[in-house]
Amino acid sequence: MLTHFNEQNRAKMVDVSHKKATERIAVAKSKVTMKPETLQIIKQGKMAKGDVLAVAQVAGIMAAKKTAELIPMCHPIFTTGIDLRFDFLSEQEIEIIATVKTVGVTGVEMEALTAASIAALTIYDMCKAIDPEMVIGPTHLAEKQGGKNGHFQFDGKTGDGR
Repeated sequence: MLTHFNEQNRAKMVDVSHKKATERIAVAKSKVTMKPETLQIIKQGKMAKGDVLAVAQVAGIMAAKKTAELIPMCHPIFTTGIDLRFDFLSEQEIEIIATVKTVGVTGVEMEALTAASIAALTIYDMCKAIDPEMVIGPTHLAEKQGGKNGHFQFDGKTGDGR
């Protein structure tokens, strides 16, 4: 029987009470691709709605803290650290790197993925008036540490061979 289903084959939140609390860290990445002019306006801090990356930073942090409210089977987690970094990959791309930490009985992968996703959506929201063709993604778990499965590092290969 899968752990997310009860004896009636209905969804349930997994019981993690038997697990040992350990330090857990997850890093997720997302990317927003846009027109070069849009990225220049973001870098110069001249977007009409304000400082795009500052707002995206706060939105990502808030999103990580609310993950259990958004995703039905996620456990509420006491996060011990949340950080977002923005890297300019090219004249058209911003990469969002979200790192979430906890000491607990379950991981923070969903919190990191939610932080990166909401930060990307916030960038889109703040810039859509001048660049509605922005593209978000890919978004993925880049690294995970802690827990029974130990260390995971994204290798760039997906199930379809990409």
